[in-house]
Amino acid sequence: MRPERFDTVLRHARITGGADSTVDVLIRDGRIAQIAPVIEAGDAVDTEQVDLDGRFLGPGMWDNHVHFALWARTRRRFHVAGASSAAEVCAMVAARVAAEPENDATLVGVGFRDALWPDVPTTEALDAASRHRPVVLISGDVHCCWVNSAAERHYDLAHAGLLRETEAFELQRKLEVEPDDDERIYAVEAGASAAARGTVGIVDLEMADNMRLWVRNCAQGLGLLRVRAGFYEDMFDTMVERGVRTGDVVEKTNGLVTVGPFKIITDGSLNTKTAYCHDPYPGTADHGIITVPPAALEDMLDRATQYGFEVAVHAIGDLANTSALDAFAATGARGSIEHAQLVQPEDIVRFAQLGITASVQPEHAMDDRDAADVLWAGRTDRSFPLADLHAAGARIALGSDAPVATLDPWISFAAAVSRSRDGREPWHPEQQLSREAALAASTCSARVEEGALADLVITDADPMTAEPDVLRRMPVAATLVGGAFTHTRL
Repeated sequence: MRPERFDTVLRHARITGGADSTVDVLIRDGRIAQIAPVIEAGDAVDTEQVDLDGRFLGPGMWDNHVHFALWARTRRRFHVAGASSAAEVCAMVAARVAAEPENDATLVGVGFRDALWPDVPTTEALDAASRHRPVVLISGDVHCCWVNSAAERHYDLAHAGLLRETEAFELQRKLEVEPDDDERIYAVEAGASAAARGTVGIVDLEMADNMRLWVRNCAQGLGLLRVRAGFYEDMFDTMVERGVRTGDVVEKTNGLVTVGPFKIITDGSLNTKTAYCHDPYPGTADHGIITVPPAALEDMLDRATQYGFEVAVHAIGDLANTSALDAFAATGARGSIEHAQLVQPEDIVRFAQLGITASVQPEHAMDDRDAADVLWAGRTDRSFPLADLHAAGARIALGSDAPVATLDPWISFAAAVSRSRDGREPWHPEQQLSREAALAASTCSARVEEGALADLVITDADPMTAEPDVLRRMPVAATLVGGAFTHTRL
């Protein structure tokens, strides 16, 4: 147990984005108390001294859009990402089923992206591959499930085959209530993995009672992250009854967890071809779907404001973004638009004018570039328009949408500044963010300064100069939350 007065001095640190000379940093009571060329050991009962040996000290990284429990489960599930056809996925399922002939538990696979497949995912093909074992395959964007007939019977579904949007989410909720081998182990492993990548905080938008979930997580030893715990419409009345507001500290979480935003999903996704757009999808009259009509969205934002909740509105297509911005303008609600993947030029400036955060996931641009070039042909100059949003003065927050992309802020950072991956040419490089802007969008404070919370990351490379491939695998030496080490290899 730490004594009442416990100081930590980080010696020979190079501040990220600062001068090349080293400094010492004194941490006291969870905050940065002093930064100086040399700091003498004080009168603390105990002082921990850590030599950084010239490593880079920066503000801790945030992932501003995570589905944490789903990410924890997904890390252990059957992965079919990278398959280029329905036939290839079926072959992977058949091999897995054959390797486990005595296992009759539902096989849950994750990661397929069928937008550009040459064949169609069918019930018949999946039934042939899976024999009598229930199979549920969750798409990479989580907005679609491909299920066989055995899963249809097991989960009492309306039909097998492809389930999209609400049907897909309802099935995933059923999967979540089924007991896993050890949910606590999954969560702790996922938290440790995040800390090892320099993550100090997340905005968790899990479809669950997140307040209760994080009280349990903290009680079971997952005290590695700060969490802003969001909620959905089915929890709205419960949150009102609890008398909480966005920003309130959740009891029994050691001050790490606060009440997050009210999440509203208003359209679908690109790969599922349900993102709601001004223009129809190629060869169709289909504009995608709007799950919350404008009048209903305004009512929800009004009610959220009445009870002190910020709002996080999921909007991917440009018409969904227009609708969301209209609702913010009409109600004066505060919060964010999550994703903002396709935005009309006249709407970009409205993010800044209305004070609405663009909560974006740059790695999705790398995952979706080929699909976007086909499904949003002629419009991709305003797809993931990060530089335009920044130039307009909008506040940007970077995230992963884990498990859609990996919970690793450095991957988001690298995608934002390079718009490239796997050696490919940058995709619309005019929309690259500067490193300074990307750092500000990845942290609560882009500066290491006296008085700030000691939520810090120590890296072997300088984020301001490292090549994009180095950024993606950024060597993290240590992570601190409130001055306490949550990860270290020093």
